[in-house]
Amino acid sequence: MTILRRWTSRIRTADRAAYTAYIAQTGGTDYWSTPGNLGYQTLMRDLGDGTTEVTTLSWWLTLDAIRAFAGEPVDQARYYPEDDRYLLDKPENVEHHVIAAGDRAPRAPK
Repeated sequence: MTILRRWTSRIRTADRAAYTAYIAQTGGTDYWSTPGNLGYQTLMRDLGDGTTEVTTLSWWLTLDAIRAFAGEPVDQARYYPEDDRYLLDKPENVEHHVIAAGDRAPRAPK
């Protein structure tokens, strides 16, 4: 079984490049260093009003692996000290989905 963890928020469009580098250093590093993580992607969609929607998708082998990353409760969003500098919204929760079908699985880190 593979589990998708999905988190969404918004940033200022002008902060896109800085936030992309920041998330790679914080969440991205933590994803890769947590056993049971299969990878992640950060998606960005400009909303046309000076803000950009940010969605992070990460793939996991088990809920226990997600707990090692996020703590309890497992569906609680995880934030970092500098997040307030970038994020316009800080949702309390994330979504988890069991991947039921697909033709490609995320690859484990090398």
